Amino acid sequence: MTSPQSMLDVAVDEARKGLAEGGIPIGAALFSADGTLLGSGHNQRVQRDDPSIHAETDAFRNAGRQRGYRSTVMVTTLSPCWYCSGLVRQFNIGAVVIGESATFTGGHEWLAEHGVEVTVLDDERCVAMMTDFIGAHPDLWAEDIGE
Repeated sequence: MTSPQSMLDVAVDEARKGLAEGGIPIGAALFSADGTLLGSGHNQRVQRDDPSIHAETDAFRNAGRQRGYRSTVMVTTLSPCWYCSGLVRQFNIGAVVIGESATFTGGHEWLAEHGVEVTVLDDERCVAMMTDFIGAHPDLWAEDIGE
């Protein structure tokens, strides 16, 4: 089975793509239980002028239809916001691996309370990427989180 850290590497690469495109550096990936990558993506709300394209929704869409999601793992560089936490609950995704929750804490505790296996890695790459981005673009970040 693929380790949580190696799965996070895919999401970090996606976050870096988003940053390079002028967007918000959040990446995600959806994996099967055996570690097969089903789909990956990144936040594209700036690039596509679409507030619904968060990293998790992009990865979910890129994974295509699955027979079921209970055995899948959503990996994201940042604690999922309420919108993305709702996606995890709506489709019964069984596990979430989070790069960091220091710069933003979304709904991951709520997910854990509802039976989702949650792992927070406290990955320094993710913390540094978001800290730098928030410092450089506070207005864009506030817009992204609805403030």
